[in-house]
Amino acid sequence: MQYSIVDYQSIVDASHSLRFDAEFFRSDYLQVQRRLEAIGSHRLIDFQVNIRHPKEIKRNYVDNSVLFLRAQNVRPLSIDLTSNPVYISEEDAERLQDNTVHYKDILITRSGANAGQCAIYLEDNHAISSSHTFIVQSGNLNPFFLAIFLNTKHGIALIEKGKYGSAQPEVAPYFLYQIPVPNLENLPPVIEKIYLESKDLTELSKIRYAETQTLLLSELGLADWQPQHKLTFATDYESMQRAERIDADYFQPKYGDIEKGIKNYSNGHTSIRNECEQSKIIFEIEPEKLYRYVEIGSVNVSTGEVMVEEILGKDLPANAKRVLKKGDVIVSKVRTYRGAITTIQEDGYVGSGAFCVLRENGRINKETLLACLRSKLFLTWSLKPNTGTSYPTLDDDDILDFPIPILSQEKQAEIQQKVIESFNLRKHAKALLEYAKRAVEIAIEQDEQAAINWLESVSQAP
Repeated sequence: MQYSIVDYQSIVDASHSLRFDAEFFRSDYLQVQRRLEAIGSHRLIDFQVNIRHPKEIKRNYVDNSVLFLRAQNVRPLSIDLTSNPVYISEEDAERLQDNTVHYKDILITRSGANAGQCAIYLEDNHAISSSHTFIVQSGNLNPFFLAIFLNTKHGIALIEKGKYGSAQPEVAPYFLYQIPVPNLENLPPVIEKIYLESKDLTELSKIRYAETQTLLLSELGLADWQPQHKLTFATDYESMQRAERIDADYFQPKYGDIEKGIKNYSNGHTSIRNECEQSKIIFEIEPEKLYRYVEIGSVNVSTGEVMVEEILGKDLPANAKRVLKKGDVIVSKVRTYRGAITTIQEDGYVGSGAFCVLRENGRINKETLLACLRSKLFLTWSLKPNTGTSYPTLDDDDILDFPIPILSQEKQAEIQQKVIESFNLRKHAKALLEYAKRAVEIAIEQDEQAAINWLESVSQAP
């Protein structure tokens, strides 16, 4: 049994919120707070930090104007601007001037299961934030250091302490203002340098991946191809009989243009079925075993990065079926997560049955296969065979029958090198942020010099 003993004055000090529940005074939360007090700290409000709660208006998204940031764009230490970005008009942005996000502002999600997630905004162009995030200006604190601190185990514990509500947990600005931050002098500029280096590596990773798409589409002579959605077109009865479909979208000419473009490739074409083995290995769930689970929503549709969840067997969803191995290419069969396609980077994962799992088994290496599947050709074409309305899905056979070009070994090797480099750059960028987090934790648990010495040791490691 866990319990905390607190004095009456501590409850009085928290009386602004009428908090006298046990959760608020959990022993692990109190230990973090006492440790920060012991090494010397000040509250966010003492550092002149400003927290804004954006307002909300009825808005309409437009094709491309002012970037609008939603809570789903805010991930731990990452502002995701590539997964389904949305924009609002200049007029709506003008009405939401108080919601403006500038370079080095920190965003913190306000409510829901992911309440308290935060990252720093590092884009040159300003954006507008939704009412579901707080905008934090760091005042006298280094914003990079503050963002890292709030993502350490200590910062997360303090944010968790201030959450209220059960069905829809929320974070209140008052609690954020009371969060103690350690008084450190030498570590913050080091953290800033690491953070910016991580961002540079992430951007370079995106460039390397974009180069694979340019190389692939240029080789096919489709570099300038854009899908054309036609309002009127004709098909014949025999085609409808073969497809057993009568819905108009299935027969959009753009789908035929994609297949024709690949099949006309001078070096020939094949299909995924002919070049890959489909893995259907399933596993028997052990209730008390801890699994590393990959759901379709775990895959970043823009980068292919996988956010693995550790879940006990008894808590796994019913659709947790697939054994995933290093090198497997996984393809989401659900339209909502179109583009959730990536390569598994290590053994020991299990995945959702909503993935089609492919293994390299022919003339096409897995990196080239990945480039084909993540290309605008496949992503556009994948809308054709969807079945269902509320939850549209692809069948395994639809994916397996997709045509892919038979690229030369030289072209495949070039794509392979760029894909591997892209993944390694992103992995290194992520590792740097983890190093920064750990360094701040060491500074809290030991001292600032120990943290700096540790950072120097890991940076010199081979």
